[in-house]
Amino acid sequence: MTKIILVLSNKGGVGKTTVAVNLAAILSEKYRTGILDVDIHGPNVPKMLGIEGKNVEVEGDKMVPVKVGENLWTMSIGFVIDDDSKPIIWRGPLKVKLLNQFRADVAWPQLDYLVIDLPPGTGDETISVMQMFRENSVAVIVSMPSSVALLDVKKVVRMAKEFGIPVKGIIENMAGEVFGFGIVEEFAKDVDITFLGRIELSRKIAAAADAGKPFVLDGNSKAKESFTKIAEKIVE
Repeated sequence: MTKIILVLSNKGGVGKTTVAVNLAAILSEKYRTGILDVDIHGPNVPKMLGIEGKNVEVEGDKMVPVKVGENLWTMSIGFVIDDDSKPIIWRGPLKVKLLNQFRADVAWPQLDYLVIDLPPGTGDETISVMQMFRENSVAVIVSMPSSVALLDVKKVVRMAKEFGIPVKGIIENMAGEVFGFGIVEEFAKDVDITFLGRIELSRKIAAAADAGKPFVLDGNSKAKESFTKIAEKIVE
């Protein structure tokens, strides 16, 4: 049975998609892995994987996910819109319809892991995904070291628990001199969830995202070493 990892933040701009993409990439080194981008209004997974402009093929009545490398497949609304600069102005029912298609009408291969990159917030997309994929799912939460960001994290932790989805832990992203570090680890202790580790703020990570190459593929970098330990905790 495919294990599902929901990557959540509730606060935008904390690097959630960067974490989701790199988690999927590092898992794909050992496991058959999928990444589903359900951030309908900001589908950045294709850009971060270097596969912008790809078209989704259809076989029978199923969409075929785009393959990236040997063991990684992905699906995103970014593959099915004609103009990536055009805003998607949809109300809830249209979003839920698309998510149902992603759940039922995508011909995923037999996967070991499916990483789902959710949008910020606790709105329609997050509610629907938690309802659809609650079986065999865990939540991984991303936050920057900021008390404001952590106020929103409390809400998403509570939401996951209300849907019966175990919170695997929280990652402190963008740690370092600019935003500080350590506050997320203290928060994890206070709310009794696992602290998975921290990723330091780095120009190399930002450049890798812009170049469409996950930073975990960059040899033996310090960022890869940190993230490998985080991934190992997630799959334990």
